[in-house]
This record gives sequence, C-alpha cells and structure tokens, in this order.
Amino acid sequence: MDLKTASAIRRLRLVSAPEAVSFLLLLVCSVLKRTTDFNAVPVMGMVHGVLFVLYVLFWADAWNRAKWSLRTAALYFVLSVLPTGGFFAERKLRREAEDAVIASRARSEGVVNA
Repeated sequence: MDLKTASAIRRLRLVSAPEAVSFLLLLVCSVLKRTTDFNAVPVMGMVHGVLFVLYVLFWADAWNRAKWSLRTAALYFVLSVLPTGGFFAERKLRREAEDAVIASRARSEGVVNA
C-alpha cells in the first residue's frame, strides 16, 4: 500500500467515529425536540451534515485509491448511514491499515508468504 492510499484510508478512519457520534447526538436531539422545549436539531443537523459529507468524500477517495471491490465499498457506505456504523467502520479500517503495515514490513524484510 502506497502512502497516498494509506493516507486516504486514515482520513476515512479518522472521520468515521466523529460522524457516528454526531449521528447519535442528532437522534438524541430529535427526541428532545419532540419531548421538551430543547431544540438543538439545527446545529447538530449541520454538524452531522458536514461530517457525513466529509465521510462520503473520504470514502470515495479511499475506494478509488485502495481499489476496493464493490462489496467492500458498499459495506463502508452502508456503515455510514447506520447510527453506530461509523464505529464498526473505524475498527475495520484500523485493522486493514495495520495489516497493510505488517505486509509492507514483511515485503521490505524479504519474508515470503508460505
């Protein structure tokens, strides 16, 4: 994995957890809006919207650079629209990045897969 691909995956990973948190907070704000006089939906909606747009942009960049299959790319996109999906995406992307680092080190040390 080259540096630009690793950077694209890292950006996606770094935005996935905050996007998931903002989605959950938006849901809480929506419930509070309907049950109390507290209305933070416009602010949380904007915050979540910005994070979601960033997630989609970083997702498209990572898909292009990492050459993911359609199934893998669809999985990461579906995780972005589920309330806690961003947490699962972050964990899966972290594992993918760690595996790529291990493979790169093995290649540089001349270790061949058996």
